[in-house]
Amino acid sequence: MRIFKTLAFLLALSPGLALAQDAGAPQATVTDLMTKALKDYPGKEITLINVDYPPGAVDPVHRHDAHAIVYVLEGSIVMGVRGQPEQTLKAGQTFYEGPDDVHTIGRNASKTAPAKFVVFLLKDKKNPVLTLVH
Repeated sequence: MRIFKTLAFLLALSPGLALAQDAGAPQATVTDLMTKALKDYPGKEITLINVDYPPGAVDPVHRHDAHAIVYVLEGSIVMGVRGQPEQTLKAGQTFYEGPDDVHTIGRNASKTAPAKFVVFLLKDKKNPVLTLVH
């Protein structure tokens, strides 16, 4: 059985949630699917997470300090990084976020339907999966 790290992820975000998202907006549920060190790239690892957005969910402004690839499984999400136009993505579409990008927009495009996506991250082992940006 996979280990669910939703609570730890949400607790890590909690100091910035009130500042970064609409008051009372539903929160995403994040499940850690896999983390694997890369022997041939010392100090690097891949991490795969699943994100479930309830209707109306909004993410805080953050960065990943990683190469992040989003793949939408169901529903519709809105993603954007600083300096680039926001994008609305549907099931089967992808979004890339680089190590220097600040993720300014991340939300469920629907107020009535859930959305789900996976994120593949290539990162330094010493870096957290997510860092809040104020």
